[in-house]
Amino acid sequence: MKKILSILWKIFKVILWILVILIVSVILVQRVSNNKVTVANYSIYTIVTESMVPKYKVFDMVLAKKVDINSLKIGDDVVYLGKEGSFNGKIVTHQIIDIENKNNNLLFHTKGIANIVEDPVVGADQIYGKVITKLGILSFLSKIVSNQYGFYFIIIVPAVILVFQVFVDVMNS
Repeated sequence: MKKILSILWKIFKVILWILVILIVSVILVQRVSNNKVTVANYSIYTIVTESMVPKYKVFDMVLAKKVDINSLKIGDDVVYLGKEGSFNGKIVTHQIIDIENKNNNLLFHTKGIANIVEDPVVGADQIYGKVITKLGILSFLSKIVSNQYGFYFIIIVPAVILVFQVFVDVMNS
């Protein structure tokens, strides 16, 4: 029985290490790269406003994929870099409401689901990708980590437990 508990504890530690490393990695890569890093044309973005409620809430995380601009259609959610007005320099996740072809250049009209006013027109060069899915588990963790107490509970406490356990293992061997 003691051997089984020991094996289960080791499995638990490995899973905990993997979770901590994954969560910290995603958060760090997202923060350090300003959301500009893609892995195999996929990237993760955090929703920071209520403009897409009820589809996406604040702190939800979405997975976007870089796609051929010509494959985008009305109703697709896209992530883009704003270049005008209050959108300038901001990464925005909104829905395509119209597509215009002006002199062989695609222009996208986008709007947040909860917004009344349409965004400034988005050029093809501004599109980072099409939203593929909302990442439920990461969204949940993002909401927890955004809170000071949640950050300690999800990141610090498991890290301290793991470091303490490594210390105990080293002392025992």
